[in-house]
This record gives sequence, structure tokens and C-alpha cells, in this order.
Amino acid sequence: MALTSAARPLAKAAYGALFCLALPALLVLWARATADVVTLPALRAPLAGAVLIGLGAALMAAGAWALAVHGGGPPMNAFPPPRLVSRGIYGLHSHPIYVGFGLGLVGAALVAGSASGLWLVSPLAILGAVSLVFGYELPDLGRRFGTSRPRPRLALPAPGVGVPSTWERIAVVALVLVPWAIAYEAVVRLGPPAGAAGSFLPFEARWPVLEWTEAVYASTYLFVALAPLLARRRTALRAFATGGLLATIVGILTFLTVPLVAPPRPFMPATALGRLLALERALDSSAASFPSFHVVWALLAARLWARSFPRRAALAWSWGAAIAVSCLTTGMHSLADVTAGAAVAALAADPARTWAVVRGACERLANSWREWRLGPLRVLNHGAFIGVGSFVGVSLAAALARAGSETAVLSIALAGLVGAGLWAQLVEGSSRLARPFGYYGGLIGAALGTLAASLAGANAWLLAAAFAAQGPFIQAIGRLRCTANGCCHGRRAPAEVGIRYLAPRTRPCRLAGLEGVPIYPTQLYSIAWNLATGALLLRLWWAGAALGLVLGLYLVLNGLGRFAEEAYRGEPQTPAFGGLALYQWTAITSIVAGALLTALGPRAACPPPHAGPAALGVGAVFGVVAFVAMGVDFPESDRRFARLA
Repeated sequence: MALTSAARPLAKAAYGALFCLALPALLVLWARATADVVTLPALRAPLAGAVLIGLGAALMAAGAWALAVHGGGPPMNAFPPPRLVSRGIYGLHSHPIYVGFGLGLVGAALVAGSASGLWLVSPLAILGAVSLVFGYELPDLGRRFGTSRPRPRLALPAPGVGVPSTWERIAVVALVLVPWAIAYEAVVRLGPPAGAAGSFLPFEARWPVLEWTEAVYASTYLFVALAPLLARRRTALRAFATGGLLATIVGILTFLTVPLVAPPRPFMPATALGRLLALERALDSSAASFPSFHVVWALLAARLWARSFPRRAALAWSWGAAIAVSCLTTGMHSLADVTAGAAVAALAADPARTWAVVRGACERLANSWREWRLGPLRVLNHGAFIGVGSFVGVSLAAALARAGSETAVLSIALAGLVGAGLWAQLVEGSSRLARPFGYYGGLIGAALGTLAASLAGANAWLLAAAFAAQGPFIQAIGRLRCTANGCCHGRRAPAEVGIRYLAPRTRPCRLAGLEGVPIYPTQLYSIAWNLATGALLLRLWWAGAALGLVLGLYLVLNGLGRFAEEAYRGEPQTPAFGGLALYQWTAITSIVAGALLTALGPRAACPPPHAGPAALGVGAVFGVVAFVAMGVDFPESDRRFARLA
């Protein structure tokens, strides 16, 4: 519903007050309220923080000025300027206000010496800005100004052949190498995680440290830094940049979730290179060892050098391999670190090829519909995914909760399933969609089931946190079923991005009229986000984090991912209000509720998990129930809840 001319100024004022006054105040309160649940090291650096605050404020001011002068409006998503802005600071970067916002948050945390502000509030607020860009701003800009918009100077190299421009080279350093260095240094500052295991194999302890190989090991920095500056092919530089970003995401996430460390093998420096090696060890941390980024960047850079200078390809690859070997001879990394680094480099070396493989597998799954008839019953092959996912998830929830809670876990899971069915009936159900299921209904049903279990004497917070920690895994596996069924599908997409549905009974073909049309693989996006979220939550559980922190983070991270994902979904039955899809509003609600739980939830530590046949038993029972609910139906009936498709 459009605002009247009288209401529009008031709405603008309220929107501006929300983001300029209320949001900063709430973030400060959030950091203070969670100070006792974030046990990571606090860093206090008033001068560096003040510089970041000043730089951030300058970027935000420059962005607001450019939008007002060149765009004809204020920096408000809900009331965007009528003209596209590509001058001023926007000629340098597409999102100066958000970059400035992030710098200001980190700066404020450093000035205050707030561990919560630095490690919890700032990262989540920055992720919130990223979610807002992908979930609203970019689609909105595409609708209003088309996809062919001027590129800022600081942007990844454009697709196509030719020699990279100077700005493209600078952009790779600024947008890829610098963010990686910041993220890596953040992990170093965190230090080795409690309870981490060493990655060195027993026989590696007997290997000598060869001091002279420090010359090769230290050459990594120059070898990598010069590669984008001297690259001769735009296609190669673009692959290096996108591969570097992918490797950074995978590698940093692995640092945070896999508790493997590699304390360097001891030695007594006897040469200048030995003393340099000792200095490098003092500046690094064994927490940032698996995978070895020396190997990752050396191999990515070697590929860029080889593609830029084909006649020197053998030399480039030899030097990259020598750097990988030097990780072992200097005692800085284990064989496991080097192997993992090589694996990450292989994954990230050609992002376009990697995406083509993943997208192809997703499209094959999307067209894998099979069904079998047993009298009036129909059994659908993709129901197996939800059966397996439910078994894994509920078994994990029972293992994370205390022994003896299996009955409560099963009851909560059943309540969630009923809630999912009722919610979808109210929101999406129709004569053509007789038995849908909705995630947020499942969330409400599980919450009510947890409340009922607490009335029976169960520990509600422990059960809720256990379900939160397993939630991403049951959802990730369940999205395989969504892919084959076609639910949660995307909207139209570029051919090189989208997948095509051809199976006539799938939802894109039957309900949305998208048969044979490339659409975004939104189920795949959800799988990736949920796996990352689940790995992080399990790591927090094993580390003994507060129950309220685990539960709250699940809701926050799930909401951030869903808000962005929903912008690329194309289900015609999903209603929209105020310019956002219904599930974007529910995602915002999830984020707010999660933030409140991190601040006000219980401080009791997550208990050590236990394993046993009882946990597997309740998982198996619920897996069968979920399989029947989402994989078996009555195709000839028009009754409510009868048909899945």
C-alpha cells in the first residue's frame, strides 16, 4: 500500500531515526548485555579504533552526500533516491555507507575494549548489512535501473578477455588480499581454541627444521602480492580474485570450526634465516594452520603466474610447489595442513568450473523425480532425504541434550512437524498444494513443544539449544528433498547461474510456469549457509558456550541467510507486504528474537554430548514419521493434507 503525501515525511523521519539513532544505541546495549557470554579475548586499541571510526564516518558522510546531490534523495532503502548514483564516492565503491558502518563498529569495539562488540556484535551487524544488500538492494537496483550499470573502480575484474586495468589490479588487492589478511589476523588474535588437537603425525616430530628454507617460505608474500599486479590476462585475474574469496570463506570457516592446531616444531636458530623464522613464528598462531594458507595462496598465485606468462609456467608451478614443501621443512605446518591447503586451492582454482560442477549436480537432482504406486498410496523418492535428515537431526538433538530426554526430544520434533504442516496450510495451502510444509510453522510448533516439555519437568533451555544446534543440519539435508520436489525454488536467473526444471510434477513446472527456464538454485544457497551455520554452532557447543548464545545465534544466522535467500525465490504463493516477502519479515523477526536470546538467555554452559542407542532410536522413529509425512501421499484425493504434489 502506497503512503500518502502527508504520511511520507513522517515515515522517512521514523526510518531515519531507526537507523541513525535506535540501531546504534541497540548495538551498544547488545554488546553490553552479552559481555559475560563472549569469553574471547578483548582487544583494546584506542588509537587504531579512533582512526577506523573517523574513516568510517567519512565514508558514510561521502556516501550520503553523493546520494543527496547526484541521486536526489537520502540514503534510505525504503525511500531510495530516484536516480542511479555512480559518481563521487560511488564511483570508487558500490557500498561506501556499509563499509563505513562496518569500520565504525570495529573501531568502537577497539576503543571500548569490548570482546562482545568485536567478536559478536560487529560481525553479525556486518553480515546484516551484507544480507540487506543481497536480499533487497541489489534486486531493487536491478528492477529500477537494469543489470547493465556502471562499474565502480574498486570492483572485481570484469568478465572477458584483455589486459586488466590498473584499477582492476588495485581492486583485487583491496577487495581480496586485504580482507583475507584482516580475517586471518583476527583468527591469530583469537589464539588456539580450548581443547584443540594437534595435526602433526607422530613421525613428523622427528623431521628436522631446515632454516635455509625460510627464504622460500617467506617468499610467499612477494610471490602472491606481485601476481595480481603483474597479471596479463583479465580472465586469469578474475579467476584468482573469485577463487581467493572462495578460499578465504572456506579457510576461515575451517579455522573457526575445526579444532586442529599445529604448534611449530621446535628448533634453536643458528642463522639469520633461522632468526627470521623465529620472528615469523612469534607473529603467527597455531590456530591459523589448518588449512595452510601459505599453500592456498602459493598455488592460486602460481596458476595466475602460469596463465599470465605461459612460457614460464613450469617455473611458476615449481615455485608454488617449493613454497608448499617449505611449510614442512620450516616446521610451520603439518602434512595435514599442507594437504588441506592443496585441497582448498584445488576447489578455488577455477570457481567457474567448480560452480558448473555443483550447479550440474543440483540440476540433475532437480530432475530426479521418481514415484511408485501402492494402491491408493504414492511413494515419492525424495521423501528419503527428509527421512535421513530427520534421523540425523533428531539423533543429534537427543545426543546434545542430557540422557533421559529422548521422549521430550521426540515430542518436540513431532510438534514441529505438525506446526510446519498447519502453518503452510494457512499461508500456502490450496487445491493444487494440499500438503505443504513451512519452516517457520515448524519453529513455532517446536517452541510450543518445548514449552509443554518444560511443564512436564524437562530443561526447556537445554532442549531448545539442542534443537538449535542440530537445526541447520536437518534443514540442509531436507533442502535436498526441496530440490527434487521443486519447493523453495528460485525465480528467473541468468543461464550461467540458474538450473532448469523439466519434471512436470515439480512445483516450478506445475505451479509457477517455469518449466525449462533457468531459475536460481535457492535450495543450494540454503544448504551452503546451513552447513556453515551448523558447523559453527556445534563448535560453540563443544567449547561449552552459553545455551542462550547457541540458541540466539541460530535464530540470528538463520534469519540473515533466509532474508537474502528469499529475494531470489520465485514461489507464486508467497505473499508480500511493504516491499518484502512474508518470509523476509519472519526472517527479521528471527534476527531480533535471536539477538534478544543472546542477551537475555540462560548463561548455563552447553553440556558435553552423549551418544547411545536411545538417541539413535528416537531419530529413527522420527525419520520414519517424517518420511511418511513428506514422501507418501494419496494422489487421487482432493482432501486437505492428502496430496504432496
